[in-house]
Amino acid sequence: MSSDKLSSSCGKVLYALCAADGEVPDYKLVGLESAPVYAIDKDGLRAVVSDTQSQRLRPDRRNISSHQAVLHALTETGTVLPVRFGVIARNVKTVEDLLVANQKTIKKHLEQLKGRVEMGLRVSWDVANIYEYFVATHPILEQRRDEIWNQNANAGDLREEKIRLGNLYQSLRDADRLEFTEKVKNILVNYCEDIVETEVKREKDVMDLACLVERDKLDEFAKGIFEASKLFDNVYLFDYTGPWAPHNFTTLNLYEPVAKKGKDTEAL
Repeated sequence: MSSDKLSSSCGKVLYALCAADGEVPDYKLVGLESAPVYAIDKDGLRAVVSDTQSQRLRPDRRNISSHQAVLHALTETGTVLPVRFGVIARNVKTVEDLLVANQKTIKKHLEQLKGRVEMGLRVSWDVANIYEYFVATHPILEQRRDEIWNQNANAGDLREEKIRLGNLYQSLRDADRLEFTEKVKNILVNYCEDIVETEVKREKDVMDLACLVERDKLDEFAKGIFEASKLFDNVYLFDYTGPWAPHNFTTLNLYEPVAKKGKDTEAL
């Protein structure tokens, strides 16, 4: 079997969708499984892919990092719609059919996101012990903790009270997160087109925001971050990253045109 026929028939790892400009791109990028990255064009649209003999990709750190590295490089050159990790199309024709069947919605998303990128902002409490910080800054929590400590009882007898104390701490932390997130969003809304709140993953995280920003206004966005940070003291750490492909602003659910034995692709 020739290499061209193998490339045409083997599976395709999808990284991104974008507009085709008529030029055959030479990405000089290496994707998953060390395979070269290239384009499949159809009717003015482009899918960025690499070849694979695998039916399923392991979601380990190495593979996810490779996927993200390709996306990051593509984002530097233009507007792309990112495809989530692990989507494999059966062959070239499957990819072409996917582009044709979803042409209208893909072009709509590309127009909406043209010239825009995603910036991330994480704000966290920069303290050694987050619970002790809340005790020091929330008198009601300090009072309830001291009341429990001052009781002359066995640890087992105080179990319910300690649970209530823990719940009080969590409610105070959640209330602060909500209040502080709104303060930051009220400023950043003047420097970006949209904001998505993503789930915080660490106890010390105050907020984790995804912001849709025009590429040529990234310097203005940085000024907005600085303006928002002035509302807080040095306990709060502001960390912003990007530009990234607009993951949190891409809501594509691609339609698979032909139903066969098993799915050629998965919804994005």
